[in-house]
Amino acid sequence: MTQSVVVQVGQCGNQVGCRFWDLALREHAHVNKRGLYDEALSSFFRNVDSRKSDGGTCCVGGRIQHLKARAVLIDMEEGVVHGILQGPLREVFDSTQLLTDVSGSGNNWAVGNLTYGSAYRESVVNKLRRAAERCDCLQCFFLIHSMGGGTGSGLGTRVLSLLEEEFPDVCRIVTAMYPSAEDDVITSPYNSVLAMRELTEHADCVLPVENQSLVDIVNKISLLSHDAKPGSVLKKDSTITSGQGGLSPTEKPFDAMNNIVANLLLNITSSSRFEGSLNMDLNEIAMNLVPFPRLHYLVPSLTPLYTLADVNIPTRRLDQMFSDAFSKDHQLIRADPKHSLYLACALMVRGNVQVSDLRRNIERLRPSLPFVSWNQEGWKTGLCSVPPVGHSHSLLALANNTCVKPTFMELRERFTKLYKKKAHLHHYLHVDGMEQSTFSEALSSLNELIDEYHQLDATKARLIPDAPRLSIAR
Repeated sequence: MTQSVVVQVGQCGNQVGCRFWDLALREHAHVNKRGLYDEALSSFFRNVDSRKSDGGTCCVGGRIQHLKARAVLIDMEEGVVHGILQGPLREVFDSTQLLTDVSGSGNNWAVGNLTYGSAYRESVVNKLRRAAERCDCLQCFFLIHSMGGGTGSGLGTRVLSLLEEEFPDVCRIVTAMYPSAEDDVITSPYNSVLAMRELTEHADCVLPVENQSLVDIVNKISLLSHDAKPGSVLKKDSTITSGQGGLSPTEKPFDAMNNIVANLLLNITSSSRFEGSLNMDLNEIAMNLVPFPRLHYLVPSLTPLYTLADVNIPTRRLDQMFSDAFSKDHQLIRADPKHSLYLACALMVRGNVQVSDLRRNIERLRPSLPFVSWNQEGWKTGLCSVPPVGHSHSLLALANNTCVKPTFMELRERFTKLYKKKAHLHHYLHVDGMEQSTFSEALSSLNELIDEYHQLDATKARLIPDAPRLSIAR
């Protein structure tokens, strides 16, 4: 069995990461009735016996003693991590795998990447190595951070480059939260574009998630609860929507948004954590979905979205679930993939779903989904037999699709508005090691990325439907 390590950086990264661990424990508790430390648990948790003098890890097959997350928590403000250590998950995290400061990065990529990145480089590397050494077969690093703040964007991408440097053969999957246009961090366009260059250069896969898309989804769920339609009820004390078991017993503004991202991580890791008739190896995601190294931004969509709010609605028909995964209302960025070009697509299904159901739906949807001419069979599928708690089935789609281009173009436009006036630039240039050329190089990298997607989009008009096949006379 392989293991993965989750590295959560900054306030947003740690809040999402904390929610992931909370929900993952609930899933395993729902399945693991015998209290044994099995291979499913070992993929993301260690089993530590505190009675042993060395605090050693117990072998698979024994009783559960103390589960410790395979995680590294990093933040240059101590508030969120301190809150985690005061909450119900405090025993899940190894105190030696936490790294905090008190002053924060001041919403400045350069402070996070260069100042703290240099000051804490050795400490970060040591914690990453310790986490890796505790794995029998390390398969993947999951990095979670935001793009708009200083620590998430700056130190988060510095950690990413360190992962590539120290563990070049281990897959690096990044979940990156992109700020909305109404973000209250004035410098978020700078931070995001500077971070984008690092993600493009050093990640194997990036799962972009837009805050505005999360807000839209949460609002839809909220409307459903207030409409009080027959057969539709929102559980007020839902363990899925509330802060119960998370950072605090009270609901916080971003809790519902964080839950959506946590559920994305639950689904993408489900094949690593549970058995299935068609399990998808994490390494296979990049291998099958990334035909060109820079174009590794995979647009995630989740269905049913109501899983995230624990809304009791009549179960969606299986075929409708597959259709929903390709609608713009279910994407975690504001995009409509059906009107853009697919390079490849993965479908990760959980629950009592047959391979024949999967194949039937792919054949049904294929004519409406434009794929590049040289990869018409660019589907990767996975079936995990364990559904989310309280639901019969779910689906995560990961689309390598040119629909990410408008998100990047909007980000470039917001960056350019500031950069033309050289607004706030001095805050960055005062940081040791930061040059103005770093901005122009980051913008150039983003321009090149957008242009690569644009060139692919231009081929869409030339796509010719498959010629009808000759039928054999009987």
